[in-house]
Order: sequence, then structure tokens, then C-alpha cells
Amino acid sequence: MSKDAVDTAQVAAHPQATGTIPADAGDAGYSKDLKARHVNMIAIGGAIGTGLFLGAGGRLRDAGPALAIAYLVCGVFAFFVVRALGELVLYRPSSGSFVSYAREFLGEKGAYVAGWMYFLNWSTTGIADITAIALYTHYWSMFTSIPQWVLALIALAVVLAVNLISVKIFGEMEFWFAIVKVATLVGFMLIGIFLLATQHDVGGHTPGLSMIIDHGGVLPHGVLPVVLVMQGVIFAYAALELVGVAAGETAEPEKVVPRAVNSIMWRVALFYVGSVVLLALLLPSSLYSGDQSPFVTVLSKIGVPAAGDVMNLVVLTAAMSSLNSGLYSTGRILRSMAMAGSAPRFTRVMSRSQVPYGGILLTCGICVLGVGLNYLVPSQAFEIVLNVASLGIISTWVIIMICHLIFVRRARAGLVARPHFRLPGSPVTEIATIAFLLACLGMMWNDPEVGRKTLLLVPVIALLLVAGWFGVRRRVAQNAEQELSGLTKE
Repeated sequence: MSKDAVDTAQVAAHPQATGTIPADAGDAGYSKDLKARHVNMIAIGGAIGTGLFLGAGGRLRDAGPALAIAYLVCGVFAFFVVRALGELVLYRPSSGSFVSYAREFLGEKGAYVAGWMYFLNWSTTGIADITAIALYTHYWSMFTSIPQWVLALIALAVVLAVNLISVKIFGEMEFWFAIVKVATLVGFMLIGIFLLATQHDVGGHTPGLSMIIDHGGVLPHGVLPVVLVMQGVIFAYAALELVGVAAGETAEPEKVVPRAVNSIMWRVALFYVGSVVLLALLLPSSLYSGDQSPFVTVLSKIGVPAAGDVMNLVVLTAAMSSLNSGLYSTGRILRSMAMAGSAPRFTRVMSRSQVPYGGILLTCGICVLGVGLNYLVPSQAFEIVLNVASLGIISTWVIIMICHLIFVRRARAGLVARPHFRLPGSPVTEIATIAFLLACLGMMWNDPEVGRKTLLLVPVIALLLVAGWFGVRRRVAQNAEQELSGLTKE
């Protein structure tokens, strides 16, 4: 099929040509079983994950109390991305989310890149999650004799089984996972405030500003470490875009999405910035470790051993929640791509309970490779996959902002109508966000151990994407031709 024919098919699907908002073939067949409480809690769960519960320990040690500033800055730009995605969702809800919008505003090549980079993000994040689960489980002495890779494999099998049941079960699990995470964080913050107010001894240290002032200040290691942790902090917010995917399986996205998106900003300020400030006031940042949750570190030092056990169980739940969300989102994204021809055919299949199990199983297959990584380099597995996942999430967020820029441009030309729920400050907001995200990518070069090696993967990933496109472009063109002929018959 010629390029002109593909372009004709895309024009035929454009709202100006048909008079209706274009539909994504990948949206067909889903139930609308996610309720408002599910989507709200999915948004909360996306804002509270492994990046805070496990990653904050090592970052606090490396960057010091200034980590709170890094979380705040990255949180503002993360909010801009989700706000832009929220506007696109209200324009046209889709389970394909930003891949569907990339198809509309950037063409099939844009959707192809967006989808596979997102798959890279979540498949590697899944590896990070099962690694975190294994590390958390090793906290208890009864499990230390079990190899890390075995624990990772068990965790993957359990979450896979749960995810394949139905979207309603997924929603319920995420609802209760989020309840546990929020309740625990609030509980920890109340305990921390009490320790601070009463000057209660914490592992031989008296909480207060002296924990910062007497141990190097806000920037104990200078500015560079704070800059270097930025890409890791971006990873901490990586699941916020789940709101856009979940909106395709809720009955009233126009009511649910704005509320969920707008609440993200205060959650970031309270849970991330607030928690890091509190942690810095309770103990010197040098006492935190990348191998243990910073919350467990604090609670284990206040003379109540069971408190550390309880918190460890909660952060274990957070990692399970993140893994669960990753399988959910990639299953939907891959199905949207498969319906257009840019993903394997088996990823378009759905179970009787309306779950796209093909894509879920493909993501699990990559996670199994992560089990091997846990076997070969258990001490480095988390940091390695975290950096690779950052490549995926940064590219995904950049594509979302580019799609929004084109959407606003078309709205100003009268081709589409913007909803009342809008990203403020366009186009400055999108351009500033894209510049910041690309800067975070460039910052990785200053980390010779992992970050620089990760950036060297960019040309490899680009070559794989190009090779993959040449492998699927004929099928994509055939699908576009069939869609065009279907529109012509109508």
C-alpha cells in the first residue's frame, strides 16, 4: 500500500473529515467496571510506589536533605504531564491512552515509538519491582537463605495470576493497596512528627534541624549529586500516567479524571516532599541506605522492632501494587498497538473476562529475564533496570507533551474542541517540560557507573525500533487500508 493511501486513511479518521471524534479499535471489548474510587486510588497508588519506599533511601544518602527539592521540582513537571494527559483523556477517553493520541496526532510511527518505549519502561520497572520485593523479603531472617531470584519469580507468578482475573479485581486490589500505602505513610508521618516534637531519641540521635545543620547542611555533597538523582526521582513518579489508561475502563471519565489529576499535586507535596523532609530531620542522611527502606531504617531505631516489620510489609505491598499496575497498563497499550498492526498479533487477544492477557504475558516474559538479572547481579539489579526504565518514562512523557502541543494547535485552527479541563500556560508549559525531561536524560552522562552506560543504550534502542518498524510497517499499512475501506463502505 502506498504512503498516500495511508495518509488518506488517517485523514478519513480525522474528526474534521468524519465529523466525529476518532475511535481506537483497541478500545473495543473492554468492560467499564472501574469506578470513581478505583481511579482515584489508582492515581494515589501511582504517586506512591517503589521509588519512594525503596529508592528514597539511597537517594537521601547520596543527595542529602536537598532530595526534597528534587522531588518538588520533578513533581511539578510530572503534574504538568498528567494534566496534559487528563485534557486529552476528556477529549477522547481511550484504553490505548497516549499511544492512541500519538496515533491521531503523530501518525502510526509516533504511536509505534510511544508504545514500545512505554513497554520498555514498564517491563524494566517490573524487574525493579520484583527485585524490590526480593530485597524487602530478605529483611526477615527466615527468608535470607532463599536466593533473591527465587523470591522474585514467586512474586511475579502471584501478581500475574491476580492480574489475569478481571479489571474489577485489579481495581479492587489497587484500591486496597493504595489505602494501605496512604494509611501507613500518614501513620509514619504522625510518628515522625511526634518524635520530632518530643525530641525522642532515634538510634542515638536527637531529631531536629541539627540532623541537617551538623551533618553537612542541605547540600552535604554539593549540587551535582542532587542533579544526578533527578532521573531516579522522575522514575518515582512513573506510574502517574496510569490515570489515562484506567479512564478507558470507567463509565464517567469526565467526572472522575479531573478530580484524580488535580489531587496529584498536593499528594506529591505531602507524601514525597513532606516524607523526605521528615526523614532528614529524624536521622543524618548518611545513615540511610539503598538496600533498605528509609522508613524501615527509622522505625527500627526507635526501640520497637515490630514497627520495622510492619513497615517492611507495607513497602512489600507497594512493590506488588506497582508490578500489578505495570502488567495492567502494558496489556492495554499493547492491545491498542496490535489492533493497528504494530505489536504481535497475540497481544490483541482478550479473555472471557475482558482482560488482554496476550500483552500481559509478553510483559511477564521480559520480567522473567529480570529474574535472571537477579541471579547474575543481585546487588546491582535494581539500579540497572531503574536507569533503563527512566529512558522509557522520559520518552513517554515527552511524547505526551508533543501530542498535547499538536492538539492545542489543532484546537486553535478549529479542527478539534478543547475540553474545559485544560493544561495551563500552553505552549510554554509543554516546551518547558520537554526541555526539563531531556535535561534529566542528559544528566545521566555524569554518572559513569550506571547512567552513562544506560545512555549508550539509546542508539541500540533506536536501531531496534527502526528494525522493528520495517518489520511491521506492511501490516500497519494493511490495517490502515482495511480501516479506510470500512469507512468508505459506511
